[in-house]
Amino acid sequence: MQEEISGAILSNPIPSNIQQLRLWVLYGLPVVHPNSTLVVTIYGTGLVIEIVYLLLFIIYSDPKKKLKVVVIVVVELLFVAVLALLVLTLAHSTKLRSAIVGSICMAGNIMMYASPLAVMKLVITAKSVEHMPFFLFLASFAKGISWTAYALIRFDPFIAAPNGMGSLLVLAQLILYATFYESTKRQHAERKAKGEVGLAEKTNYAQSKKGSTTMAHY
Repeated sequence: MQEEISGAILSNPIPSNIQQLRLWVLYGLPVVHPNSTLVVTIYGTGLVIEIVYLLLFIIYSDPKKKLKVVVIVVVELLFVAVLALLVLTLAHSTKLRSAIVGSICMAGNIMMYASPLAVMKLVITAKSVEHMPFFLFLASFAKGISWTAYALIRFDPFIAAPNGMGSLLVLAQLILYATFYESTKRQHAERKAKGEVGLAEKTNYAQSKKGSTTMAHY
């Protein structure tokens, strides 16, 4: 049961997700970027959810994986703490603070949107989308569009740029999914047919062997 739960929660995305959410919460603070209550509340809620995922992973994971993830999370926490300290003490205007923290958030967001692109080569080579979680990409696309619309209304380039680019990247992956969806279905049907043929052959062989053994007894 423990292996099933910890295996279902991917260890690598958790630290990066937590780090990105922490940075956006820092960006939305009134002392960094005033009038960003929606940014703080939404990303703050996401941060709480990711921490719950992290705790579940730590509870049910094996010690080696657990230690690796904890070390990464602690190092990332120190980075955010140092960044916040430097920004709040050395940058004396919210405009400069927003530019510094926003640029870091923007770079991280673009990398997170682009990270699944590695799967695209595998999909094109195999002509199969079985490694692409459709609903995850669909949710990412909806998220990107929503944040882009919000940023255009508020005219916040640090939110608009990464989410706009991210929406295009996810859209490309959704188009790829639609392109190879039918070929994936055909591959599944072929594998299923081969499996049924193989099972039938094994059954026929067993029956013929049983029949020959019976004849030998007579």
